[in-house]
Amino acid sequence: MKIAIVHDWLTGMRGGEKCLEVLCKLYPSADLFTLLHIPGSVSQIIESHSIHTSFIQNLPFVKSKYRYYLPLMPFAIESFDLRKYDLILSSSHCVAKSVKPRPGSLHICYCHTPMRYIWDQFDQYFCRVKSGFIPWAIMKMLRPWLQQWDSKTSCRVDDYIANSRHVQKRIKKYYLKGATIIHPPVDTKRFKPSGEKKKDYFLIVSAFAPYKRV
Repeated sequence: MKIAIVHDWLTGMRGGEKCLEVLCKLYPSADLFTLLHIPGSVSQIIESHSIHTSFIQNLPFVKSKYRYYLPLMPFAIESFDLRKYDLILSSSHCVAKSVKPRPGSLHICYCHTPMRYIWDQFDQYFCRVKSGFIPWAIMKMLRPWLQQWDSKTSCRVDDYIANSRHVQKRIKKYYLKGATIIHPPVDTKRFKPSGEKKKDYFLIVSAFAPYKRV
């Protein structure tokens, strides 16, 4: 059985990439498709796979400004030829879930979230003051088209897996699809319940990004 794993981009090891790493361990012979890849930015487990990138890989300033190419990402993700694959596993928070599977193949999406940039957190990503008038104006104009495309291509997935109850609700809201909840993997040899009574605080280990509100 030919297996393809699809991930939005490989630019660093964060939560999504830790989940991707587990998929790569489970399917060591799978081919990996991604919009762009900065060599050395992810773990050796991921790097050891056959990595296929899109035309975005060759665009200028892609290492630091790849998010500015969001309007091109629908075209880039649809450019991958997955006709020879029987099983497609997408790890998606942007456009990975919108790859085109061949008829008869099975596409399972582990969804970290529907695309925040174009739905409820548009203003946090494309603030007019921080982004500048021109990027803000372009994205505001393209937003309805991106929303329509994102919603329409949600039917390319056979089964959705959500990483939390919150994401499950977001999938239902924006894609009108049900999803099974499978929480992200945890190293249970290193992290174990202490048995202590819960205290009145939360510990957050996270990248400093506007949408996380940390």
